[in-house]
Amino acid sequence: MKRLILTTVIVLALASCTKAPSPIYPIPTAEQLAWQKLETYAFIHFGLNTFNDMEWGYGNTPAATFNPENLDCEQWAATLKNCGMKGVILTAKHHDGFCLWSTKSTDYNISNSPYKNGEGDIVRELSDACRKYGLLFGIYCSPWDRNNARYGYPEYVATYHQQIQELTSNYGPLFEFWFDGANGGDGYYGGANETREIDHNKYYDYQRAKDIVLSQHPTAMIFGGPYETVRWVGNEKGIAGTTNWCNVTETGSAWTPAEVDVSIRPGWFYHENEDGKVKTLAELCDIYYQSVGRNANLLLNFPVTPDGTIHPIDSARSVEFYHTICNELSHNLLAGAKVKADNERGCRFSASNVNDNNPETYWATDDENDFGTISFSMDKPVMMSRVMIQEYVKLGQRVKSFYLEGEKDGNWFRINTFDETTTVGYKRIVRFNPVELDKLMIYFEESRGPLCISNIEAY
Repeated sequence: MKRLILTTVIVLALASCTKAPSPIYPIPTAEQLAWQKLETYAFIHFGLNTFNDMEWGYGNTPAATFNPENLDCEQWAATLKNCGMKGVILTAKHHDGFCLWSTKSTDYNISNSPYKNGEGDIVRELSDACRKYGLLFGIYCSPWDRNNARYGYPEYVATYHQQIQELTSNYGPLFEFWFDGANGGDGYYGGANETREIDHNKYYDYQRAKDIVLSQHPTAMIFGGPYETVRWVGNEKGIAGTTNWCNVTETGSAWTPAEVDVSIRPGWFYHENEDGKVKTLAELCDIYYQSVGRNANLLLNFPVTPDGTIHPIDSARSVEFYHTICNELSHNLLAGAKVKADNERGCRFSASNVNDNNPETYWATDDENDFGTISFSMDKPVMMSRVMIQEYVKLGQRVKSFYLEGEKDGNWFRINTFDETTTVGYKRIVRFNPVELDKLMIYFEESRGPLCISNIEAY
């Protein structure tokens, strides 16, 4: 009888120590999590604006002005691959309404330009180049159309849905589809030259638009509109919020991670007078730490030149940026360090899981502990200036605030960081002046539930 009782106690103890924390909703879909792991990918802005030195075309520029003489989508793809981009989103149609493919929905398209005697298709050329270079492909198709005479009326909605249908049916897998937030205003509108306002959440029938995209590409992310699965961060400067929840607010009901969009130049389209205004290496690195380092994805824009190539200045600067970030985050100082936490859920949720190079294991605290500390002891002193933390977000985003302390020769001190130490999410990187440490301590002050930390690294 005693043996039976002891066996029962052991079984119950093992069951208790192997029970994972309950999810704290919302949580990401598998597709959203795969998207977050991309971290960096590119935008390409190219169209009639490129040839008319404009940012927002009015819709009245002749299609005949589109005429790149040396267009090379493989040069685009090779450049983006060399600077670490995981994919590219093409502006297949901007607000001026000009389409970079031979659409049946409007005459205002590439077939009525001199490019390849009207036989060109930029969407096809770039999608093919992406497959060759191992890049994911996405499409931007502006809902606003300043050329179309029926914009603002029901007929245009059918036209727009037709364009989405063509783009999602003919160019292979898409990882993201962009509905821009700029909607309605003044335009050519077939010669009307007037202002037309619409209710952007209702006018385009976004439910139907989303269904068209997902019917062909069920894993694609949707940017923009009322049914988006990823969201705009709120600016075009490359900066995510210092506090950045994937559910937007702590009381949010849907997992909607942020995407940061920014151009490598001041403008989104190419302008020769901006050749000397390409973002510096320091600016690009700062953008990385304020986007990817703040739990957001970075969408970096490359304005293609009228010649049809990415400018060599942009190419060289982006490659330099990529290699700099790789070098700064290349040597994990915590690899091999001894790890200890003040609270562990037990068994498969030990503190050592944050240092095992396995994103599917994590350190978790007991249900009653929505705070905790974890420390790393190094074999010898190390010079450190960055710490990366990742939550096991399959169970939700939890951490609200944390801070860092270091120990040298038995003396503990607070590490003053350049970056805020609030939310974590999929990834948080905090920077600080280089300090020499024997030990690193992270204090998680507040969380939405028991901690679930999958990875911690330092550089």
